Amino acid sequence: MTALPLPRHQRAHGSGRIETQVLDGRTRLTTLYQEGCAKIRLPHTHDASLQAVLINTAGGLTGGDDVSWEARAAPGAKLVLTTQACERVYRSLGDDANVRTRLAVGAGAHLDWLPQETILFEGARLDRSLDVDLAPDASFFAIEAILLGREAMGETARSARLRDNWRIRRNGRLIHAEATRLGGEADERDGISLLAGANAFATLLYVGADAEQKLGRVREKLTGEAGASVIGERLVVRALAASGLALRRIITPIIADLSGAGALPRLWHL
Repeated sequence: MTALPLPRHQRAHGSGRIETQVLDGRTRLTTLYQEGCAKIRLPHTHDASLQAVLINTAGGLTGGDDVSWEARAAPGAKLVLTTQACERVYRSLGDDANVRTRLAVGAGAHLDWLPQETILFEGARLDRSLDVDLAPDASFFAIEAILLGREAMGETARSARLRDNWRIRRNGRLIHAEATRLGGEADERDGISLLAGANAFATLLYVGADAEQKLGRVREKLTGEAGASVIGERLVVRALAASGLALRRIITPIIADLSGAGALPRLWHL
């Protein structure tokens, strides 16, 4: 008896791109492209920056989904990229969900990459990359926060898998690279040198000539299991917490301090 082929599941695909210019002292939109499940909305701001909200209308990610984002901040621009809500990554039947982000920041410009938390469900598989090209005097701030499982359901997502690769270049030269891998092994989740039983973690990265000047102020705001360090023009903060709410309490004061606007994006407020 011949086995029937497995059904081909529908998968989400999306691509969004935004480009800017500076006109009359304000950052303004020049290009907006959106395709598939990737949508971009532009709320009104009360300062000179442009804020873009990235939305995955598929309602989450699962194995085989593919989403890409691209943004370009013109010379002198101030651009904030955030998300409408936390991104949920559901159980996969075997394939990875793929998310690729490419950002370019022009001379004298600043870009904030501030997506809300990513929630990995049990059995989730996520392969994600962040590639950033900075002009010689541009500055950049980014956060990626991960929640392992749905806390209200008692889920800890022990089988979730994550690959997250960052590459930050200044004028074409690599200045920061890191790779996060979560493979479901007990040592990763429980080892005291790794997650130490935490169900939420975050990395925050600020790149700018004034990184050293910001370090003392950032350390004053740190609470819980968190630490900050500076190497050259890179300020890195890492935080662990038992829950998503506990993690937010650690990171939101730091986000407000390091963001170009000096405040949380409106959608980050609970």
